Amino acid sequence: MRGRDDGERLEAAELGARLGERATLVQFSSAFCAPCRATRRVLADVAGMVPGVAHVEIDAEARLDLVRRLEVLKTPTVLVLDAGGRVVRRAAGQPRKADVIAALGEAV
Repeated sequence: MRGRDDGERLEAAELGARLGERATLVQFSSAFCAPCRATRRVLADVAGMVPGVAHVEIDAEARLDLVRRLEVLKTPTVLVLDAGGRVVRRAAGQPRKADVIAALGEAV
């Protein structure tokens, strides 16, 4: 997962879901993306293990406004948001569970 991002902030209304109390894992996916399904399982597992962490999956094709604004170039792309909705980490491709847990350390 890539280091500190530009501090872009996302609101719950933009995501269509509540932010986690401590952090939010935002996943951009597309319909025919096999790595997206595996990423969904990894992020759901991590969100279930770490109190106060939410997982939000966004259909990239349905949210081109966010895709363009956040410069999402491929799916899956995962953003780690802190409690205030600020992007602190991002990664493209299927992440490993250990990398996601480590990235959460920067958000909480």
